[in-house]
Amino acid sequence: MAACAIRRGLLSTVSKCNRKRALRILSVIEYNTGLELNRLRLQCSSCGLFNFQQTRFMSSRNRPEGKVLEAVGVFEAPKHHGKYETGQLFLHSVFGYRGIVLFPWHARLYDRDVTPPTSESKQDPPGSHGSKEVKGKTHTYYQVLIDTRDCPHISQRSQTEAVTFLANHDDSRALYAIPGLDYVSHEDILPYNSTEQIPIQHELFERFLMYNPAKNPPFSARDTLQAWQEKNHPWLELSDVHRETTENIRVTVIPFYMGMREAQNSHVYWWRYCIRLENMGDEVVQLRERHWRIFSLSGTLETVRGRGVVGREPVLSKEQPAFQYSSHVSLQAPSGHMWGTFRIERTDGSHFDVRIPPFSLESNKDDKAPPAGYSF
Repeated sequence: MAACAIRRGLLSTVSKCNRKRALRILSVIEYNTGLELNRLRLQCSSCGLFNFQQTRFMSSRNRPEGKVLEAVGVFEAPKHHGKYETGQLFLHSVFGYRGIVLFPWHARLYDRDVTPPTSESKQDPPGSHGSKEVKGKTHTYYQVLIDTRDCPHISQRSQTEAVTFLANHDDSRALYAIPGLDYVSHEDILPYNSTEQIPIQHELFERFLMYNPAKNPPFSARDTLQAWQEKNHPWLELSDVHRETTENIRVTVIPFYMGMREAQNSHVYWWRYCIRLENMGDEVVQLRERHWRIFSLSGTLETVRGRGVVGREPVLSKEQPAFQYSSHVSLQAPSGHMWGTFRIERTDGSHFDVRIPPFSLESNKDDKAPPAGYSF
């Protein structure tokens, strides 16, 4: 159960048309995780919900005899102007996990739900399902660490490691992942503070950050964090985000260039892409099929069809409205495009197709060897 202090904090910062989404975010946090609040049951006359004089986050530990709550921190008002600083603790508004901000990325968001002027726009690739141009606007994302204690409870993610790299050896298809590293949009952050000197459990926390009580938030970046960011910048950088909504199902795509490998006397270029599906309505639906079109600069057009995504057919409901996963694609050309649809099933058995916004696969990074892990 989320506290009214959090509910009112969210509802006071959104427009009336977004109140429904803010309430749904809170219900998702309650459903997905053991995060609760130390609460005083006083009826709130302003919003009709419970008024809680304390806004202290609590986390639960699953034990045979039931859940035991422990204090985590105190909720802060979300920022509507400016960005969150390195060391900011937060609760993810969609997936419910605890995390901490490492550094920001300034991405270009191409939102097909917004009708733009013709300038500063991107044209769809040939053969895609749309023809309108889409204007890119700057949007802030953050590189964050996920608290490993919350990873087992993130049910609506195909994996908790959102960053994969090409292995730095002869096997051109080998990948490795950095566990508990994620990209989070500014609006997905619910900030809080804590008196703990190590509030997040992650193997990189003490390597990247140090406790600094004179600072707000009280965590400073170590030199190792800056060195790691500079070394891995080409493979971590988030530059473009693509978004489109069909019948209340919003699809967001973030592509990343991973590098080039030589295989059988040819160059193979690799990308990973992260996709989030989010049900913006009240109807329960389930993803059943995927249909991809992959166009390469070499002139090839590939069609990929299959059941579900990454071996799953997620249900998107009011309680768990979002699902996120990552996958990979390779081309024998330095650039290309991808687009497609997801087949969605309603509870009455009827189907509809949700558009995947077209996105570019670009290799305009320095093609030096990708890093061989996060060694120091």
